[in-house]
Amino acid sequence: MQDIYITVDKLNSKACTEAVTYPGAGGIVVFVGTVRDQTKGKAVKHLEFEAYEPMALKEMQKIADHATDKWSLHKMVIHHRTGLVEIQEEAVVIACSSAHRKEAFEACQYAIDTLKETVPIWKKEVFEDGEVWVSAHP
Repeated sequence: MQDIYITVDKLNSKACTEAVTYPGAGGIVVFVGTVRDQTKGKAVKHLEFEAYEPMALKEMQKIADHATDKWSLHKMVIHHRTGLVEIQEEAVVIACSSAHRKEAFEACQYAIDTLKETVPIWKKEVFEDGEVWVSAHP
């Protein structure tokens, strides 16, 4: 079971955790990617995310399907923001549950690493004196 979502609205990591909770879970792992206030010593004002949503959702679903099968997950949630995301706000939340902690950790790490490599979501860092696109893939 998976819950895949892209939105301009604020994310809710607590709701994502609750969505993967079940009585047989021996491990629930949640990764929350937040916006930090600096990059390489330079103050960040905010981030802006853009996505090619139909393809991004399809790729996110592939990630969740693969992780669920490989690590026998009960459920996986992948939520990502688009638009303007302020400092300390959640940009991405990945949560998963399995009978054992090891599988949940491995699946969550696989999901975030693969998302950053394959999903068409682009991030722009905005500074006081300019901006830069820092990831453009695939």
